[in-house]
Amino acid sequence: MSKAASICHVDRLELTVTQQPWAFADARRAEIDAWFAALQREKPAIWNGRVLLLREHALAAGVFRGRYLETDYANFAAWHAWGRPPAAVCDCFGAAAIATADGAFLLGVMGPHAANAGRIYFPCGTPDPKDIVGGRVDLDFSVRRELKEETGFDVTEFTAEAGWTTVFDMPLIAHIKLLRSSESAEALRARALDYLARERQPELADIRIVRGPADVVPAMPHFVAAFLAQRFAVR
Repeated sequence: MSKAASICHVDRLELTVTQQPWAFADARRAEIDAWFAALQREKPAIWNGRVLLLREHALAAGVFRGRYLETDYANFAAWHAWGRPPAAVCDCFGAAAIATADGAFLLGVMGPHAANAGRIYFPCGTPDPKDIVGGRVDLDFSVRRELKEETGFDVTEFTAEAGWTTVFDMPLIAHIKLLRSSESAEALRARALDYLARERQPELADIRIVRGPADVVPAMPHFVAAFLAQRFAVR
């Protein structure tokens, strides 16, 4: 877990988006284009869509406020692959932490066609223009969408914890929604694997059950490890 990672509870998100250029992408246009072209040759399924990156944010009285800018996925992917150098943005997204009836968590193993193949995450994704609802960036909607796309689960199957557990691992900010299930980890995993088997090109290659600190492995990003460490510590 990153020493820089910190965690807090957030009651509410207030997120907007503005149309403005990203200086990092403009300054490194040629490098990014060459890097992304090479990535697409290696992984042809990767598509250069549009994504949202957080330009500014503040947290006060339990409310996280922020403003996103819109950019190409290629710009974001290159920035991430190059170690996320200072670029006046944060990677800020929503994630679904599924807590099973028998005290475990379910995570997904990214498929081989993905840019982050083999990494183990909660269902999540970088927000994109589809997550803009009524002029605001809706991470509740983003979480519902990613959960359905990656696992086949509908968010209405779970009891959602109020608010968000927010992990700051700068320049990454993960707003995690805890979803409690009445089913066991094995039952949920079997359902998710059945869904993945029926997908033509599933985003996930496997579903991992995490029952305690011993199941936390290096393939899990810092924000995942930080969240799990906190949850297992309070039991």
